[in-house]
Amino acid sequence: MSASTAAPPTPRRAAFTGFVGTTIEWYDYYIFGTATALVLNSQFFPALDPVTATFASFATFSVAFIARPLGGALFGHFGDRIGRKKMLVYSLLAMGFATLLVGVLPTYAQIGVWAPILLVACRFVQGVAVGGEWGGGVLMALEHAPPHQRAFYASWPQCGVPAGTVLSSGAFFLVQLMPDDAFLSWGWRLPFFGSAALVLVGLYIRLKVTESPDFLQVKARGEQVKVPAADVFRSHNKPLIIGMLCTAAPNIVFYLATVFMLSYGPKTVGYSRGQIFVCLMVAALLQVFTMPAIAVLADRSNKRRMLLIGCAAVAITAFPIFWLFNTGTTAGLLLSLILALPIVHGTAYGVISSFIAELFPANIRFTGSSLAYQLGGIVTSAPVPLLATLLLTEYGTTAAVSTYVVVAAAVAAAFVAWAPRTPATPATEEVAA
Repeated sequence: MSASTAAPPTPRRAAFTGFVGTTIEWYDYYIFGTATALVLNSQFFPALDPVTATFASFATFSVAFIARPLGGALFGHFGDRIGRKKMLVYSLLAMGFATLLVGVLPTYAQIGVWAPILLVACRFVQGVAVGGEWGGGVLMALEHAPPHQRAFYASWPQCGVPAGTVLSSGAFFLVQLMPDDAFLSWGWRLPFFGSAALVLVGLYIRLKVTESPDFLQVKARGEQVKVPAADVFRSHNKPLIIGMLCTAAPNIVFYLATVFMLSYGPKTVGYSRGQIFVCLMVAALLQVFTMPAIAVLADRSNKRRMLLIGCAAVAITAFPIFWLFNTGTTAGLLLSLILALPIVHGTAYGVISSFIAELFPANIRFTGSSLAYQLGGIVTSAPVPLLATLLLTEYGTTAAVSTYVVVAAAVAAAFVAWAPRTPATPATEEVAA
C-alpha cells in the first residue's frame, strides 16, 4: 500500500491502541515480577535457603531483560521492513501465550528441576515479546502524531507501564486475600489466567489501527534498510548509547518501587502485602495522568530539558523516598510511592519514548529505538532487585541503595546532555512535503 492510498492518520486511535496494548503487555510482564517477590521463590526454588531462593527468583525475573534486546532486534527488523502494525499483533500473541503458560506450570515439588527451567523459558519469551512491543507501540503513536505533539502522543503507550502496574497489583491484591495455603498452592496462578481475556481485547483494538505514516513514506520511497540492526550498530553508535543510558534514572526508581519494595517492605519494615498493593495501585494510577502532563510541557518547551529535570528529581528524592517508606506507617508508605512513581518516575520517564525514538531516522527507527531501550534495560533495570538486595545485605541500610540511585541519576543526566538538540528526521508532514 502506498502513502497516497493509506487511511488518514488517526493520532488518538493510534495512541489509544498503543496504550491498551502496552497496558496488557506490561500487566503480563509485571505479574511475573510481583509473583517473583511473593511466591516463586518458595514454589520453584524450595531447596534453597530463603535468602538464596529470593536471589534465584529475582535472577529469573532478570532473564527477560536479556531477551528483550533480541525481541527488539527481531520485531524491529520486520517492523522497519514490512510495517509496525503486524509486529504489534505478533508481540501481543507471544506475550499472552508465555504468560498463560506460567499459570499452568508444575512446581518444583511436582517435576523437580524442570520447573525452574520451564519458568525461565517462559520468562525469556515474555522478554522477547515486550522487547518488540515497546518500540512498536511508541512508534505507532509518535508517527501518527502532529509534529508539535509528538511527546504527548508518544507518552500514551508509556502510560501502559503504570496502568499495567495497577492491573497486576490489583490482581495480586485480590488473590493474596485468600488463605496462605490456597494462595501458595493455586491462587497465585489466577492473575496469569486473566491475561488470556485481556489479550483478546488487545488484539481486537490493535487490528483496527492504520499503519504508521512515517513507515508508509519510507516504503513509498524504497528506503527500507536490508538489515536494520547492522546499520544501527555500524552508523548510529552515539544515539544507541545515549538511548541506552538515558533511562538509568527512571528505570532504577521504578523497579525499586514495584519489585524490590514488595519483598523488602513485608520482610524488613513490617508492611502487609495488602498495604503495599493498595498504595502501589494508587501511586501507579496517578502516574497514568502525570506522564502525559509532563509530555505536554516537553512539547511546549524542550524534551532534553525535561529529562534533565527528571534526573535531578530522581537524585534529590533518592533518600527521602526510603525515609518515608521506612517509617512503617501507611501514610509514609503511600507518600513514598507517590513520590517515587507519579512525581519522580513520571517526570524522568514521561518523555523517554519520544526522546529515544527521535534519535533515529524513520527507516531504522523501530530497530534503533527498541535496541537502545532494551539494551539499556539490561544495564539499568535488570540488576535493580539484585543489587538493592546485595547493598542492603552488605551495608544493612537503605542509604546504600539511595546512593546507588543518585549515581544512576548522574549517569543518565550526562548522556541526556550529550544528545543532539534536534530530531534525527523531520516530522511526518515535513517528510511528505
